[in-house]
Amino acid sequence: MKNSKPLGKLIAIGGNEDKGTYPNPRTKKKYYLNFFELGILKRVVLESGQEDPRIEVITTASMIPDEVARIYISSFTMLNCNNVNVLDIRTREDALRPDYVERIRQADIVMMSGGNQSRLVDIFGDTEFLAALKHRYQTTPNFVIAGTSAGAMGMSKTMIKGGSVPDALMKGAVKMGPGLGFLDNVVIDSHFVKRGRFGRLIEAVALHPKLIGIGLGEDTGVLITEGNQLETIGSNMVVIMDGHKLEHSNAAAARKGEAISIENMLLHVLVKGNLYDVTRREFYPDFKLRQQAAESELLTAGQGANEPTPAN
Repeated sequence: MKNSKPLGKLIAIGGNEDKGTYPNPRTKKKYYLNFFELGILKRVVLESGQEDPRIEVITTASMIPDEVARIYISSFTMLNCNNVNVLDIRTREDALRPDYVERIRQADIVMMSGGNQSRLVDIFGDTEFLAALKHRYQTTPNFVIAGTSAGAMGMSKTMIKGGSVPDALMKGAVKMGPGLGFLDNVVIDSHFVKRGRFGRLIEAVALHPKLIGIGLGEDTGVLITEGNQLETIGSNMVVIMDGHKLEHSNAAAARKGEAISIENMLLHVLVKGNLYDVTRREFYPDFKLRQQAAESELLTAGQGANEPTPAN
């Protein structure tokens, strides 16, 4: 039975995350950014609560899995993690291997690389492997599932499969489909700022206004606890799109290729340390203000419970 609040954690990263590389510009290569002390991968490790966590890297989404695997092993090693392995899953048959499922059950951190998010769904959908991953996320405190780019986009139940950025906000430009299903109430886009994907996420939310759109900038992500509490981490920004107060939208009625009109789409921009409650659809600048809001709500609820019942 699914818990109302997952005990595990999700870390969705926008791409090109700092992996703790050497602070030497001459070593800067593709997939590498300069080292800074509080890099995202260091946060991934810290959230597990383990001094030397057992890490499984999934490179299934990538078309260059061997190269990506080497980078992650090297990066985690520089963060003093010595128990890093790669789940070399390239086909659906690979995903059915019992030993791979058992490794998921023993892991502290699972890291999903970038690439093509549809490959993740095609290979892992409706498998025991995915069921084991979801079970660990629901039931194991501090179990971390991290994903970058495609690995982040695939976390939601409803996923952006692709779409033309220049044609965004023209009906049909954004391709949607089922994701891995760790999150029911959001849709995630990555490389959000540099690749100009604002219109793509706006269209996705306009088509699915009950979902919260999360646009992840590069080297930026969100730590998601309890399935709905977002904390922004990294060096860039996270954009939240909220369509629950739309006054008008022709997204459902428009024909393919027609422009979409939208009234009253809410937008929030979060930077490191900002918080967002997906269930309440509320933004908080920091933990202190969120705690004050929670205490005020409890006080108000308590006062309401103590009020006398009006006589008939």
